[in-house]
Amino acid sequence: MVKWFARIAGLLVALALVLALLAWWALRGSLPQLDGHAAFAGLSAPADVSRDALGVVTVDAANGLDAVRALGYVHAQERAFEMDLMRRSPAGELAALFGPAALDVDRRHRVHRMRARARAEVAAAPEAERRLLLAYADGVNAGMSALRTRPWPYLLLRATPEPWMPEDSVLVGHAMYFDLQDAGNARELALWKARPHLPDALYALVAHAGSDWDAPLVGRAIGDAVLPGADVVDLRTLPTPDGEPQAGAPPAEPPAVGSNNFAVAGTLTAHGSALVADDMHLGLRAPGIWFRARLRHPDPRAPGGQVDVSGFTLPGLPAVIVGSNGHVAWGFTNSYGDYLDWALETPCDGPASDTCTPLARHRERIDVAGGEPEDLEVEESSWGPVLHRLADGRVLTLRWTAHLPGAINLGLAGMARVPDIERALLLARDIALPNQNLVIGDSAGRIAWRLLGPVPLRAAGCDPTAPIEPAASDCPPWTMGTRHGPTVASPTADRIWTANARVVDGAALATIGDGGYALGARGAQIRDALRARERFDERDLLAIQLDDRALFLERWHALMLERARGGDLPALRALADASDDWSGHASIESTGYRLVRAWRVEVNARIAEGLLAPARAALGEDFEMPPLAQLEGVAWPLVSQRPGHLLPRRHASWDALFEEAAAAVRDDLAGQGPLGERSWGEANTARICHPLAQVLPGALRGALCMPADPLPGDAHMPRVQAPAMGASQRMIVAPGREAEGIIHQPGGQSGHPLSPFWGAGHADWVQGRPSPFLPGDTLHTLALGN
Repeated sequence: MVKWFARIAGLLVALALVLALLAWWALRGSLPQLDGHAAFAGLSAPADVSRDALGVVTVDAANGLDAVRALGYVHAQERAFEMDLMRRSPAGELAALFGPAALDVDRRHRVHRMRARARAEVAAAPEAERRLLLAYADGVNAGMSALRTRPWPYLLLRATPEPWMPEDSVLVGHAMYFDLQDAGNARELALWKARPHLPDALYALVAHAGSDWDAPLVGRAIGDAVLPGADVVDLRTLPTPDGEPQAGAPPAEPPAVGSNNFAVAGTLTAHGSALVADDMHLGLRAPGIWFRARLRHPDPRAPGGQVDVSGFTLPGLPAVIVGSNGHVAWGFTNSYGDYLDWALETPCDGPASDTCTPLARHRERIDVAGGEPEDLEVEESSWGPVLHRLADGRVLTLRWTAHLPGAINLGLAGMARVPDIERALLLARDIALPNQNLVIGDSAGRIAWRLLGPVPLRAAGCDPTAPIEPAASDCPPWTMGTRHGPTVASPTADRIWTANARVVDGAALATIGDGGYALGARGAQIRDALRARERFDERDLLAIQLDDRALFLERWHALMLERARGGDLPALRALADASDDWSGHASIESTGYRLVRAWRVEVNARIAEGLLAPARAALGEDFEMPPLAQLEGVAWPLVSQRPGHLLPRRHASWDALFEEAAAAVRDDLAGQGPLGERSWGEANTARICHPLAQVLPGALRGALCMPADPLPGDAHMPRVQAPAMGASQRMIVAPGREAEGIIHQPGGQSGHPLSPFWGAGHADWVQGRPSPFLPGDTLHTLALGN
């Protein structure tokens, strides 16, 4: 009997080994070929794809179309699954991969009907653009077909990847619209709902548009709010909801998802070329969202007849998104202008009239892996899709630049061949993408900023902050245009900076609008660092990108110490005592930074609840807390002046509010050990993982994540950093001097955990060590052709 048990155990072990070897073989089957020759009949001439030690790709091709064919080939082999998510998400097609768990996301996105819009964009595109899209799609499909097995995530999901179509690249552009703009226009809707229930002076505080931290490139600072007197508004006399604030209510201050870019003119550099720095802040994952590439090919339209462009590509798109072409370097930050408007419409039961609007109906089928497909009815007026139905039968329809023809084009691909600032700005007039602050510099030393992308062309007198009632106004559905973006260029400025805050004022601001600009503290810190020097090199700009000084919280730290000493406030005193290591930096070892930050967040949450209490009392469950990016411009005057008439009613005094906020911080951290040991690094620890990591058991999950490093930096400083959000890339480059440039990329180049390029370069991003902008020595070369 013992022998039989031993034989059975041996067979089971052997079977397990065979299964493990089969799994290993299947996983390795989706690794890309790095060396040798690979057949690709779609090329007009042979092309070479070389890789350095980090997996950075250099494509050498006979022409521009072959270059994007080869780029598509490489993108598919390294990032097929991530590309698939980028096209499926805006189209509302994730449930076809992930099953019913993704249905809610698909319903929210499918109402925008982005696949139908993408098809229309391709059909209407110029012939040259269609050829580019088709060439890239041919490359993607060839790269997928060349893999021995389908990419490993599809094996795990038991799914088969769909072929890439030209419209899918347009959908990748739409995915960035969803990431970078508020597709539900939630901020505007929440403020509109709250407005009728707040006295004018109180609403003016809630909607205050700036602070003393404002650092616009052009124009004045709005500054902190001037607080109204008790004779104008008194919170003690206004309605307030029963009970405690809503559990789990969203924070009043939205997370700082954004970017930094800045430039200095050649008059401030030793070599005379401009210097451009760019770090785009997005959600972080493994692999990173961007893919580093260098594209080289002949082109008679480029200086010297040759394109040589390096930087970051976005898998799914046939272009270098940010980078340098040897003559011009460029980078982006998100604009946060106002590119969406609501209309309040009465649907017609019959024919259209002056008082009602007809709705078109579209049947959208949502496929569900492992389940039955779902039919979704989408209703649209001439204004846009219906997103909300009100109790009185009226509907809220949304107009968004992303919905309109021309919202996406491939004009950005032309940056690869522009010779100077003038031609770059001329090209920028017709580029369509989610609106960005474009900062550019050229090898002659000139720099410029321009708003990029389509802006709404609203009729005069139409208020963009409240729903339009088309039947009762002269505000027709607006069109849009890309040629209305304001510009600042040399010699007007020798230093330029943007950081998602307001850039301009006056007529230019009216053109862009306010879609929830970031607080200006980050931009102010960059501006002041640029003004503090008269000479710059690449490492100087990297130092600004890595600046984690907590200038924004200095006054909150001082306020904590002042109030803790001034009364019987034991919780606040405990926080103050535990914060005695305050260094003025968001450093990983600092307890003081973590506690002061957390206390400010809790104080401001209570201030926001108090300011909006009358609206919450009136609206009940229909109340939504709007994101208040500029709350600091109201909160600081309140906590420094402490007026009794603007104290939220449920607090006996401002010190009582401070104490309650401190107790919330203390109690939240109590279960983790002594308060004085709760460092910022403990809270700000990297969680940068592959999208499928969460579905795997713990032992396997770690293999799909980058190391859990404690990370310095935070929201209101140049080194923006959260556990799964931060600088998705860093770049500092002088055009024409790319060999001295610096670059960082989290998460690595490859989406395959068995690849030598999985996580390659990530440690340099964590530590802030300079990495070369250009690809390093070639280690692998793959020849593509017949």
